[in-house]
Amino acid sequence: MMKPVVLAACAAVVLSISSGIALAGPIERACMNSDRKAANRSVCACVQQVANMTLRGPDQRKAAAFFKDPDRAQKVRMSKSDNDNEFWRRYKSFGQQAEATCAR
Repeated sequence: MMKPVVLAACAAVVLSISSGIALAGPIERACMNSDRKAANRSVCACVQQVANMTLRGPDQRKAAAFFKDPDRAQKVRMSKSDNDNEFWRRYKSFGQQAEATCAR
């Protein structure tokens, strides 16, 4: 009974590993899909590693959306919401760390 479920799970893991980008976090995926000149697998993976150390999952997803919609970042930055202000503080720290760690 469990064999089909286990086989399906194993197949999903193998497919994820073989595709590489499927294992990427939200920041790395957004970076790789962006049209930025500096976006390459090495830089995007580095930025994701910094995100993993500095941002929680929901923050990572929110930040990843900025790659597609930079105006959204400006709206969050200018927001009067305490939640947005707290997020922006974390996001700014992440950006500084990513720049220091991943800039080449």
